[in-house]
Amino acid sequence: MGKGRDLGLQLRQWIDTGSVSLDNPQALANRLIDALGAEEGLRGPVRDLATQPLLLRVLQLQGGPQRSAVTALSQHLAGIYAPKVLAELLDLLEACSGVAPPRSSGEDQAIDVAPATVGRFPLPWLVSLRPLGPGLALSASGALVLFWAGGELDQWFFDPWRWGSGVVLVVALALLQALALGPLRALRRRWPLALEASGDPRRAWCWITAPWIHAANREALFNLVMLTIVLGGSSLPLSSLLLRYSLTALATTAPAVLVARRARVLRHWDGASGPIAAVIALASVLSLLHWKAHPFVLGPVEIPAWVLLVIFGAVQLGWQLPRRDPQDSSSPMARLWSSPWWWGTVLGTAWALVTRAQELASSLGWLV
Repeated sequence: MGKGRDLGLQLRQWIDTGSVSLDNPQALANRLIDALGAEEGLRGPVRDLATQPLLLRVLQLQGGPQRSAVTALSQHLAGIYAPKVLAELLDLLEACSGVAPPRSSGEDQAIDVAPATVGRFPLPWLVSLRPLGPGLALSASGALVLFWAGGELDQWFFDPWRWGSGVVLVVALALLQALALGPLRALRRRWPLALEASGDPRRAWCWITAPWIHAANREALFNLVMLTIVLGGSSLPLSSLLLRYSLTALATTAPAVLVARRARVLRHWDGASGPIAAVIALASVLSLLHWKAHPFVLGPVEIPAWVLLVIFGAVQLGWQLPRRDPQDSSSPMARLWSSPWWWGTVLGTAWALVTRAQELASSLGWLV
């Protein structure tokens, strides 16, 4: 083939002369297809690349953010195309951006699709999960560190003061958010997990920091109120609560990121929406399965779980369904599936069903 570099240089010339608009990906794709000529095998891949929202970021950004976007885009392409086609697309990407994509890892990913196959049916989600490996591993390890730190803090500070673990978590999140409004404003920009950073090993630490900050102040305030309600009366030790919070955030963020990378949803992930949704869904489904109320107690007030399910769900739908980026061309369903709130609700529901099944099995003597 050998057309990738030529197309990339042509695209760079169009951008420099202003003869092509980046606001119309379809028109850009048509011009690249016309310039491609008789290379039939590259028509589909080139059209796909031209309509990728990440390509627009690659062409608009500079420096570190541009390199992160190039890495994310090359990893996405590596999970789809065969090595020869991938090499042409990476040539195009390098020529138009001036940034060399990670060719060795990208080509290895494309070649490694074969072991993840059963018969004729590939398992593309295994390939999609591979770039997230460093972030997932680091986040899981960070949860263990928080488990240890929570035990030490409980022993030396919070047990003597008789502070509940839920109160400690809410105060910690509120303090971080307050610092992000004042002396540590960079936290709101650097700590959330961006799409282009989700598969970048150099920014894997964002998987740890994302649950501890909210980029939007209204979401921070709302989630702090919800956390106070659902965890304010928690009797868990601080170590266990921090471990569950971190692992639940990881379990609800990972599938959301996978969906966003596959469906090209432009967004970032932050805050406590996933863990909150999991706790509310767990209590709501158990209330239904037990056919009795499982309320959240806040002082003298008892709030039924289904009330919080409706309120939290309605607010989250209003936040998750609209586009968060003007260049986002994804469907509303893809944006819903790329939210930790959705996966928190799924996780809490599954957790409740497993809990109820264990109770029934124990009552029938199936479990010892």
